Parts: sequence; C-alpha cells; structure tokens
Amino acid sequence: MAKTIEAIEKKLLARRRLETATFGMGCFWGPEARFGSLPGVLRTRVGYAGGTLPNPTYRKMGDHTETLQIDFDPAVLSYEEVLRHFWRNHYPNRDQYKGRQYISLLRVHGAEQASAAARVKEEMEEVLGETIETEIAPFTSFTLAEARHQKYYLKRYPKTLEQLGSHYPEGRGLEDSTFAARLNGFVKGYGNRENLKEEIGAWPVEEEDRQWLIAQLMKLKW
Repeated sequence: MAKTIEAIEKKLLARRRLETATFGMGCFWGPEARFGSLPGVLRTRVGYAGGTLPNPTYRKMGDHTETLQIDFDPAVLSYEEVLRHFWRNHYPNRDQYKGRQYISLLRVHGAEQASAAARVKEEMEEVLGETIETEIAPFTSFTLAEARHQKYYLKRYPKTLEQLGSHYPEGRGLEDSTFAARLNGFVKGYGNRENLKEEIGAWPVEEEDRQWLIAQLMKLKW
C-alpha cells in the first residue's frame, strides 16, 4: 500500500492528547490560517456557532457567528496561550456589523476552560488597555461550514490540491489534516518552509515518516 499523509497523521494524532477550542473573531478564513500555523494545533475547521437557527449555512446563517474550531495538544500549546493568540489578533468588541456574523465569540468546553477564560480575559484587558466585550458562554453546538470554506487559502492553489489529492483516500481529507492546516497558514503568510521542516522534523512519528513528509513538502508545486 502506498504511503499517504493521512496514514502518517493518524499515527500523529494517536500519540497526542487533544483538547478542543471554539471561538469567533470575524471572518473565519483568516483565523483558520493563523491558528493552523501554530505548533500544537492538530486540526482546524470553520463553521457556525452561538445561535439558535437549526442547520445554519453561509447563505442562511441566522443568529449564528462565523466560528473556528481547533483540536490542539495542551502539552505543546496551552489553552491559555490559545486565548492569548485569540485576544491579541482581533478587536473584541460588540460591533454588530452584519448582525452576529462577525462578533467576538468564545464558547468554553467545560469548567477548566471557563476558569482559564476568566483569568486570561482579565490579563489581556490589562495588556490591551481596554475592556474585552467578547461573548463568552458554555459550548453547545458547532455546525461545520461548507467545503469551499475549509482551508480557504490553500484551495486557491489548485495545482497543490491536485498533488495532495491522492494522500487523503479516507475520512474528511483536508478538513482533518495537520499538514493541510500548516500549508493553509503558510500560503497566507504565516511562517515559511524552513519553519515547517523544523516542526515536522520533531513530530512524534517514526524518523522515516518525518523525512518522507518533509520530502512531500519540498516537492509541492504552487
């Protein structure tokens, strides 16, 4: 059987303890690229949360907000650091431009995240010098956005997608891919190939797999 990126990523995920974070900070394309570039973030996906309309879509979002959801390894990237990245990289006010579509929103998964959010919010208000108005509430639901919105910046490179296609024969493909999350960040301007090579070289998989992944990275055509 031919080696695939998806198969190696299954090994990677099996060796990591994952936690989920859910938040909105404006249009979801940019945040997915930003957070997808961070070591410790294993999966990214965009969707809709925070509202009451059943089965929201991009054209019929109702009272939902464009939202990013990530799975991350807290041993590499703590939830507190996720929150610092969140609050440093958007204006957390209550501007209702386009209704609730682009508001600052945080949905906490459990008591520990709620406690961390309260602590880091207070810390970041001092750093930012203003009151944070992010809507913070317990997580209830998240609806995955349409495929065209997932890894949006990477999908602007059809030649690269064609090269990656054979590597995802199962599952949700690019949506669940750590490699694709990094590439989506890379093409948006977060990091470079040398950063990616260094990170992949430290992934907790076999050395042969790490070197193979680096080789796939280096031969991608844009």
